Amino acid sequence: MLPPSYELPFAILLVLGGALSCLAGYRLFKIVLATFGFFLGALLVSSTMGMSSTTGMVAGAIVGGIVGVLILAFAYFIGNALVGAGLGAAVAHIGWGVMRGGDPPVALVIVLTIVGALVALVLRRYVIIVGTAFGGAWTAILGGLAIAGDRSAMKAAASGDVWILYPIPPAPGRGWMSIAWVALGFIGTAVQLSATGRKR
Repeated sequence: MLPPSYELPFAILLVLGGALSCLAGYRLFKIVLATFGFFLGALLVSSTMGMSSTTGMVAGAIVGGIVGVLILAFAYFIGNALVGAGLGAAVAHIGWGVMRGGDPPVALVIVLTIVGALVALVLRRYVIIVGTAFGGAWTAILGGLAIAGDRSAMKAAASGDVWILYPIPPAPGRGWMSIAWVALGFIGTAVQLSATGRKR
């Protein structure tokens, strides 16, 4: 987790990057991949480091972010399949959670991940639009909470709570976040479909 003095600028970047992804992810897919690569790389590296050295943690976050950008830049050619695989895994978790509760069987997640990747190759435009809209919506919500002074989002990220990076399990005591995420994701999807439809 980043030191407190860096939390507000990082939260502002989350909101801006999330909004960009949510509303224009298809048209700016390379930029969105690079932004999320940096965010995920920085978050993962900084969360594994101790708070003893602020300079070391910030340097580690920057290096992790650069590595994340490089990984997703190389993955650009298969990025669409990765987005589809992620959506397939999300469908497995949401569907199983609604029907049975708890975590789905690993075999089901693997099958739906593969199906999602294959469907993404066929329906590239739509998968990118939906994936970037919902990914950006979640990022913007987390950044908005942090800007509003809600430190629990950043604290949960440091403690390893799964809902920060993976929003399928509901946030502890915050069912409204899932509703806001879905609503904002649908808005972003509609805006992107409208914009790309006019362009065609």
